[in-house]
Amino acid sequence: MSERLNKYLALQLGISRREADSLIEHNHVRLNGQPVQLGARFETSDTITVKGKPLDEQATFDYIALHKPAGYVSSRKRQGEWPTLYELLPKELHHLKPVGRLDKDSSGLIILSNDGDFHYHMTHPKFYKTKMYEVSLDKPLQPLHQQIINDHGIQLDDGPSQLILERVNDDRTDWLVTMHEGRNRQIRRTFHALGYEVTRLHRTHFGAYHIGQLEEGSHVRVEKA
Repeated sequence: MSERLNKYLALQLGISRREADSLIEHNHVRLNGQPVQLGARFETSDTITVKGKPLDEQATFDYIALHKPAGYVSSRKRQGEWPTLYELLPKELHHLKPVGRLDKDSSGLIILSNDGDFHYHMTHPKFYKTKMYEVSLDKPLQPLHQQIINDHGIQLDDGPSQLILERVNDDRTDWLVTMHEGRNRQIRRTFHALGYEVTRLHRTHFGAYHIGQLEEGSHVRVEKA
């Protein structure tokens, strides 16, 4: 499946898409040895060079695991009064971009990197990365609704949503949720469709990464998995 070249350049080089477009416009980018135009797409088997050097030689890649507290947005700019997760990081890490997102009201593990290939392999559905969450509901989940979510899934406006639920407590309000997708607010929307509100959503696992004992608001360098 082809991908937009400017998006990939931005991720790989830690620059904006506008800056990536400028590199293309000024004839600094080659795809399999040939100049490219704005809007170009590429396949993973293609060779990309920037100013004559292979793209993978352009930057040193960093990988950070962050324990995001609830109340922080996963963007570079504040949204109203809500702080951004970059306020938790030193300035030398502000070139990194979140690999997927957690909404403002959610907490837990989020990975940041400037490695575009890593972003692609962590977020594209075909690579089937498992994500695990601790979820609390505003009222007990009925057994029938548990079965529907587990066995059949819920039809949302952007497609079906099927989750794996494991009960944590006897009152059926706390759950471990496992999923392999990552659509916008998918877990919240799935429960909402059946009349429940998520009061806490905390991500503990993303692919090979686990939040472990990482304290809230803290970050640690990790290896590429």
